[in-house]
Amino acid sequence: MAIDTRRLRSIVGGSAGNLVEWYDWYAYTSFSLYFAASFFPKGDATAQLLSTAAIFAVGFLMRPIGAWIMGVYGDRHGRKAGLALSVALMAGGSIMIAVAPTYAQLGVFAPLWLLTARLLQGLSVGGEYGTSATYLSEMATDNRRGFWSSFQYVTLIGGQLLSLTVLLILQATMSEADLTNWGWRLPFLVGAALAVIVYILRRGLAETDAFRAQSADRPASTPGNLWRDHPRLFMIVAVVSAGGSLSFYAFTTYLQKFLVNTAGLSKASSTETMTLALVVFMLLQPVWGAISDRVGRKPLLLLFSIGVGIVAVPVFSALSTVQSASAAFGLTLIPLTLLAAYTSIGAVFKAELFPPHIRTLGVALPYAIGNALFGGTAEYVALWFKDIGHESIFYWYVTAMLAAATIAFLMLPETKSRDLVSG
Repeated sequence: MAIDTRRLRSIVGGSAGNLVEWYDWYAYTSFSLYFAASFFPKGDATAQLLSTAAIFAVGFLMRPIGAWIMGVYGDRHGRKAGLALSVALMAGGSIMIAVAPTYAQLGVFAPLWLLTARLLQGLSVGGEYGTSATYLSEMATDNRRGFWSSFQYVTLIGGQLLSLTVLLILQATMSEADLTNWGWRLPFLVGAALAVIVYILRRGLAETDAFRAQSADRPASTPGNLWRDHPRLFMIVAVVSAGGSLSFYAFTTYLQKFLVNTAGLSKASSTETMTLALVVFMLLQPVWGAISDRVGRKPLLLLFSIGVGIVAVPVFSALSTVQSASAAFGLTLIPLTLLAAYTSIGAVFKAELFPPHIRTLGVALPYAIGNALFGGTAEYVALWFKDIGHESIFYWYVTAMLAAATIAFLMLPETKSRDLVSG
């Protein structure tokens, strides 16, 4: 069945906003190699990265709050209203980072300024995931939901790639000294400007049929009602989100630093390697999403958790001693290919689990909790193990969380044929 123009325009519009949201979010970690010393001048490179990673992790703690606030908002006032609010908050956080005073200018209050900006961005992203996942899933045609909703991660990765592309351009056109002194501010200015444009675009999106079809006397969307009516699903989504988020951040955002700080590749070589790997990862999303429309969601979820659980330790071990960028690229594609089986349908299978009146909150809140506890702390935990001289424990930590995710996936029903309008 061909998707109609209205649906396609809405999916493209929602996806464009998602790309800008995640560009702004990932610009922080992409450029932290350059601005870490501006806010944390004391200590070696690992200690500085550890400090910026801690703020990255704390930003994740706001995501459950953002999921709560905007999940309820999206269920009560509409999906497109939630999308507009989340991107407005992201614009504010990006502007704050772009003009942030350094430690030399403001002393200990400079890291607090950075922390405040990341908390605002964390609030934004906490609301973005659930709202965009619900919006894209509800806008897709029933027999192509896996394919169309996979574009949430296409644009999510696209945002990460855009931040890396900006980094590559600045690395090629600016000296390392200029990048470290002031050049790192430029991507945040760009992100803030794009977020304002997307806010205007999102205000004009169509609302979903699933939201408009709800009765006025529908049950309230609240965390209490979510836990009361769906405690089992809440726990399962939280656990699988923990495993999925930890894997995602371990093999995407952290790996860029791992290749520099552990393998010894140059910053530029590491950035180029991860950019190419993420391009392949992005292109795999609609492929796996289309496959899920044929075989179901559950087989792909199990392929991810079992597959990445098996390869995590040997891949990290091999990458720790890798000698060339090409070898690093090949090794990185192994877990990323398996991870794509999860990320491609991460939005749709969660949306298919919950009824319309509480769907945005049901997708957002348990995901944000699992993501904050394990995804947001991935980089910090990895760097902490490295700092104490036991980096390989992190590899086993990833494997253990994927074992837990596998058990949770086995408990899930198959959701491919669910009606998202009636629930």
